[in-house]
Amino acid sequence: MARPTRVALALGSGGARGYAHIGVIAELEARGFEVVTVAGSSMGALVGGLYCAGKLDDYVDWITGLSQLDVVRLMDVSLSKPGVIGAERILSRVREILGDARIEELPTPFTAVATDLDVGRAVWFQRGPVVEAIRASIAIPGVISPHDHGGRLLADGGILDPLPVAPTSGVASDVTIGVVLGADGGPEQGATREPKTKRLLRRNVAPILDSDFVRSVRDRFGMESSGGEELRSDAAATEPDAEPTRMGRIEVLSRSLDIMQEALTRYQVAGYPPDILIRIPRKSVRTLDFHKASEMITLGRSRTAEALDQLPELTL
Repeated sequence: MARPTRVALALGSGGARGYAHIGVIAELEARGFEVVTVAGSSMGALVGGLYCAGKLDDYVDWITGLSQLDVVRLMDVSLSKPGVIGAERILSRVREILGDARIEELPTPFTAVATDLDVGRAVWFQRGPVVEAIRASIAIPGVISPHDHGGRLLADGGILDPLPVAPTSGVASDVTIGVVLGADGGPEQGATREPKTKRLLRRNVAPILDSDFVRSVRDRFGMESSGGEELRSDAAATEPDAEPTRMGRIEVLSRSLDIMQEALTRYQVAGYPPDILIRIPRKSVRTLDFHKASEMITLGRSRTAEALDQLPELTL
């Protein structure tokens, strides 16, 4: 049997941890894989869009040279806007790199996922300016201001679709790889199932996804039938005399979003499971540690190597 080489890549949301996506792509290319389609939410959309436009190396050259002070200066902080950070200074550099690139003209098919705050549904960008799609997808609730796109108020794609596997299904591939950011629990890293069993597995999962409970959750939050397994309500016991964890405002927001996205990811992995799941630990960096790009790129490469090495059929 020939070694599979065509990869469909789903890049998850998770703030600065998203720089690990760059390492994932680098490791795949180093091993001779061809990425034939990319879908991304939030930082996954940023990295994915730049990669599909052939501009990722230019972006990496820039971000790996930024100090913590440089990152602070780039953040357009405001207490009068819906988000603490405007992100326009960062986006201006992204615009310089991408130019007038349009999604429908990219050499590699790309989908950026955002969330329509008015109707509570996921939005797939598959046409139009790449930078506009990225801007909408990276609007972390309470941190980066939402994006007004044609009268629609759009925010972070990870609100409803933290691991956008479904948009990649329209392109023929040998293997689907999903990259989860900020996860401490849930599905294990590595192979989630044997390749080429998507249809069979989805048929088996369909009755679960069509239950009254799961359907009510989907209806309430505007989710398609790509949800996943039901979450358990177990909670670890805490020490009675333990000091409470102290978090700042942004840390509370980002941690809350991490918890929500991990729950959603469980549903998604059950409904649209990738062949391989690569997991980047939540505690690797904080959400706004954008000065740690090199560290996260290295981590992304190592986690990808670990996942691929578990599957002999995917190694040379």
